[in-house]
Amino acid sequence: MKLYKNIPLLLCLFISLQLLAQQTPASKQTEAITLQGATAHIGDGTVIENCTLVFEDGKITAIGGAQTATKGKVINVSGKHIYPGIIAPAKSLGLIEINSVRATNDQDELGDFIPSVRSLIAYNAESKVVESMRPNGVLLGQITPQGGRISGSSSIVQFDAWNWEDAAVKVDDGIHLNWPNSYRRGRWWLGEPRAWQPNKNYNEQVESIKNYIVNSKAYTTTNNTTTNEGFKAMQGLFNGSKKLYIYADGEKEMIDAVTTVKESGVQAVVIVGGYQANKIIPFLKQHNVPVLVKHTHSTPSQDDEDYDFNYKLPKLLVDGGLLVGLQNADASNFQTRNLPFYAGQVVGQGLDKEKALQLITGNTAKILGIDADYGTLAIGKSATLFVSKGDALDMRGNQLIHAFIDGRNISLETHQTELWRRYMGKYGEPIKE
Repeated sequence: MKLYKNIPLLLCLFISLQLLAQQTPASKQTEAITLQGATAHIGDGTVIENCTLVFEDGKITAIGGAQTATKGKVINVSGKHIYPGIIAPAKSLGLIEINSVRATNDQDELGDFIPSVRSLIAYNAESKVVESMRPNGVLLGQITPQGGRISGSSSIVQFDAWNWEDAAVKVDDGIHLNWPNSYRRGRWWLGEPRAWQPNKNYNEQVESIKNYIVNSKAYTTTNNTTTNEGFKAMQGLFNGSKKLYIYADGEKEMIDAVTTVKESGVQAVVIVGGYQANKIIPFLKQHNVPVLVKHTHSTPSQDDEDYDFNYKLPKLLVDGGLLVGLQNADASNFQTRNLPFYAGQVVGQGLDKEKALQLITGNTAKILGIDADYGTLAIGKSATLFVSKGDALDMRGNQLIHAFIDGRNISLETHQTELWRRYMGKYGEPIKE
């Protein structure tokens, strides 16, 4: 009898959970699809006008001009623009939903040296924040743990999945290291002045990092009676199967970091942040170190710097010959959907528009090591792309009408689009698709 009384409550709970859930992931591609008539921005600096792009079984099988043969379902996208899916590196997307709600925060673990912590198994494929990336064309991301000295291992996922297993594109691609600052502000809670002052523990902190890396490398060459999961997780750094992502901004810090880890046996290094990277371009080129530079919409850190320094930093690094991508590591996760507009800001500083697109597509794919399948539009690569009414790097033109991940036609509906329709209807405004 009590069960029957609870049925209405159970039904309400079920319906509410359905409303809160993410859009159902798209089904696997079953027929060839042709996008015809759009301007295709390849992601490597080239453009194809009046393009015909064909993909089947999740892969691009033909791309060229109007003379290219069509196949399967033909979608007329004349006057529109085709772009490769935008990639968001070094973000904790899917690991935290609401910053102020502790129960939704799974981006950090206890400990300073915890490379064995794997972000992938904590990734929430039904995150509303992740879902909100797709209407702006951000279709892939590097899911990265935060905190500590060595935060853990990141993985790369696509943003339309049932769970973390379905989402995975590249598992445990890199280790993330937060390099100490040689200067720091005084800690007000200890009564210290807020002015910048030398970090007295800097050399000691650097030495602890070096010792950990050296011990990790020696782990497989010694007879160990116990398993050290942290050292095991580091092994890919020494054979090149993983990259070390170093979070550093200062000139001294970047030089110390790259020199220290390279001497300790790390094969591939990426700088994340790189605020003063323009001062050491020859050094970074010498060591083949790419930079995931911070987002452009921020103010300068130093009083004597140009007011627009952050806007033009990516261009300075590109002009210097570095491999550069854009990231949003020091801002809230939801702002990651603005990556195309950060790239557009660099266009305003004089960088060619197609090169600016590379900062969030082709270049980022190379840095993350997924360029064999993602980042550019080419035969044999994944059909992870989108169609926009206008210029995707401009807020006014970034209006997606189609998006595909591995050839699957994904939904562009989100909680935000639902609210938009709801309140447009409330005020009697016509909804323009």
